[in-house]
Amino acid sequence: MNPRLLRTIGAATAVYGLAVTRRPELLARPSGLAAPDGTVPAATATCLRPLAFRDAASGLAMLLAPDERSLRTATLVRIAADLGDAALLATALPARRHRAMALAVSVGWGALSIAGLLRPGRPERTEPA
Repeated sequence: MNPRLLRTIGAATAVYGLAVTRRPELLARPSGLAAPDGTVPAATATCLRPLAFRDAASGLAMLLAPDERSLRTATLVRIAADLGDAALLATALPARRHRAMALAVSVGWGALSIAGLLRPGRPERTEPA
């Protein structure tokens, strides 16, 4: 496992999730869920924010996990969310190009997390008890 890589992925995921909770258009526009003028309907924003909160929470769990076992568990939750997003968004988004992009991004982040689990890294330093 490469804890440094996984914590970096967690931090990036948390920042993105927090940004989307504030500005749902960051996810709605590339997903094809924004109105033609670029605005995000209130109902769409309401549906996207829980996904963003989930990303923020799982990213923070990866970033702040107190030990490697907890980091592994948080990463597996993150991977499950990414693969779930891939399965859902690749079939449900309105346009083929948006479905393809969502599939690539979701699988890409999941694969990066899997690589972090499989790639050796230096053990984390632990404080003496």
